[in-house]
Amino acid sequence: MANQISNKSSDTPSALPISIRGLTKKYGRLHALDSVDLEIKSGEFLTLLGPSGSGKTTLLMAIAGFNRPDAGSVRFAETEMILTPPHRRDVGMVFQSYALFPHMTVAENIAFPLKLRRVGSGECADRVAAALATVQLSDLGERKIDQLSGGQRQRVALARAFVFRPRILLMDEPLSALDKKLREQMQIELKHLHRQLGVTTVYVTHDQREALTMSDRIAIINHGRLTQVDTPQAIYNHPANSFVADFIGESTILPLSRDDSGKLLFEGHLISSSPTQDSGGAWSLVIRPERLFFIQDSAADSEQAIVFDGMVKEFVFQGETAFVLVSIADKYNLSVRFGTNSFSSQNAMQPGDRVSLGLHRKDVIVIPQSM
Repeated sequence: MANQISNKSSDTPSALPISIRGLTKKYGRLHALDSVDLEIKSGEFLTLLGPSGSGKTTLLMAIAGFNRPDAGSVRFAETEMILTPPHRRDVGMVFQSYALFPHMTVAENIAFPLKLRRVGSGECADRVAAALATVQLSDLGERKIDQLSGGQRQRVALARAFVFRPRILLMDEPLSALDKKLREQMQIELKHLHRQLGVTTVYVTHDQREALTMSDRIAIINHGRLTQVDTPQAIYNHPANSFVADFIGESTILPLSRDDSGKLLFEGHLISSSPTQDSGGAWSLVIRPERLFFIQDSAADSEQAIVFDGMVKEFVFQGETAFVLVSIADKYNLSVRFGTNSFSSQNAMQPGDRVSLGLHRKDVIVIPQSM
């Protein structure tokens, strides 16, 4: 996207932090939000990630003012917003359906929030032109909405959301209607746009790869509660529990036992002797498919790597990567993913082949079994 708008511009309001405390929303006996606490930093891109029905859109709509929580607080900087109607929160909003006006041109759609705020015609035209340039639609201002592609409509919705210079931008699954290739392209463009605008952005998605790609931090929500809030790298490498480990990225989760000295074992393999794990709890081993590697000698150094002997159940060639399903201990399956260029010798693997897999001890992830 063209670099037309800078967050350092003297006439661009500074971004606002958002503070959420004890936010609760019930529908009958169902807790859509259950005492949610969340601090969103000024200017950051935070993604609300979770499965359908987890409460992420309910939380976004509470920030926007489109639903009234039963309890709790939503503050923009130091100002309490719970009783403030949506049109007075000065928040930019991009809906899943885009909510564009079909009877208006592209430029008229983008100008709409400016006219509501009674911005003068000259300044309005300048802002619309700058917004069109930012989303690379400068030549399409006079087109009607039904003459645009899905990606172009999404850009119009974005331009309309930020043209009036909000200090908070909210987006509810804005890329879900796009095909895979365009969606991935727009993820990068949205990331660039956020850097240009410097606006505090809260983004809702159920797509974990999208969240990993775009976010400064991710807030994972399930059954109306936040289960972990951290950077993409921290959540992927250090999930707080089995739900997070299973929801973020591919993973195999194996149950661990404990010996008399407190060490954690899997089928006789020493996994961890760390004293930080509570001796009274049950623990699991999380294995990411890309962290496993094939080894020739099953007697490899156990101090450097954990070795799993198994049998190939399935081999799937997927272009730049390959996926292998390996049965171990006669009852568990390990998923292995590797680049086909680097591991071309594995391309001939067949179901029934015996293999040995290694996991470096530095890649061990141990989590509590309970939520």
